[in-house]
Amino acid sequence: MEFQSDQSREMSPQRKNGRGKIAIKRIENTTNRQVTFCKRRNGLLKKAYELSVLCDAEVALIVFSSRGRLYEYSNNSVKATIERYKKASSDSPNNGSISEANTQFYQQEASKLRAQINNLQNQNRNMLGESLGGLNLRDLKNLESKVERGISRIRSKKNELLFAEIEYMQKRQEIELHHNNQYLRAKIAETERAHQQNMNLMPGSSNFNLVQPQPFDARNYLQINGLQSNDHDYTVQDHPPLQLV
Repeated sequence: MEFQSDQSREMSPQRKNGRGKIAIKRIENTTNRQVTFCKRRNGLLKKAYELSVLCDAEVALIVFSSRGRLYEYSNNSVKATIERYKKASSDSPNNGSISEANTQFYQQEASKLRAQINNLQNQNRNMLGESLGGLNLRDLKNLESKVERGISRIRSKKNELLFAEIEYMQKRQEIELHHNNQYLRAKIAETERAHQQNMNLMPGSSNFNLVQPQPFDARNYLQINGLQSNDHDYTVQDHPPLQLV
């Protein structure tokens, strides 16, 4: 009992003297909320029972707790009472008034949506510089500032995309240039290897040495006109005629 009284005092801090009013809102404290649910549920079930007995009414009460637990009361049968309710609601003459109320509600919502659509269309036309006749000086200044801010954001985004595209192209060119350099180096190395193999396959390439040119000395050469036969007599048969090849 002391615990419940403490919980009730914590639950209703707005009480001053006696039994004051309680703020109807969700109780944040879990324990206080559970205690209040148990008390109110029992009171509601008691009131339903009293109503069915005192007034001879058919009462059906269904309550689900926050944890999903079911509590119910009926002086006849809950299912039978629900079926009776469905039948009564389907045969009720108030259905026409309900449908009319729904029609009016949807018509009002449709008119609100049409007004919003027209407003948005007018704003779009104003942003494009059209239908400016109904705007005053203040509206035109506001529109101008909006357009300038929009243009600034558009240019910023455009420059960002251009810089990103330029950076991408530069990286792509660098990669292609690197691949081309690697390809040329490989071709040069392959050509050098093929040339070296051809040199190795040549006959006598290992003993082949370049002859250094000798300097010209006139003493090593004889003048044909200066030849004289001193001691020997050469005949034509001994020396065959010279032929240029």
